[in-house]
Amino acid sequence: MQITDIRIRQVFDDGKMKARVSVTFDNQFVVHEIRVIEGENGIFVAMPSKKLSGGDYKDIAHPINSETRNMIADAILEAYELKLIEEHSRLSTEDA
Repeated sequence: MQITDIRIRQVFDDGKMKARVSVTFDNQFVVHEIRVIEGENGIFVAMPSKKLSGGDYKDIAHPINSETRNMIADAILEAYELKLIEEHSRLSTEDA
């Protein structure tokens, strides 16, 4: 399984949620609503989830093992960082 596309759909300046992401696998399967979150221990990737009746959240799509989870998270965080650099660069040129 290969990640064939990562789209940073939306970047947020305020709050704990920093971005909303879609990831495509093998040009055949896409997962939307993956979130980049700023937590107490740094930035992390949260899989799509739904709110349960008790108020807790349960992932509705997620990797089965930690190796795959890390591969996906690393690729998403790299794309997120590149997006931030791109936006910062664009804003710097507009201000000049």
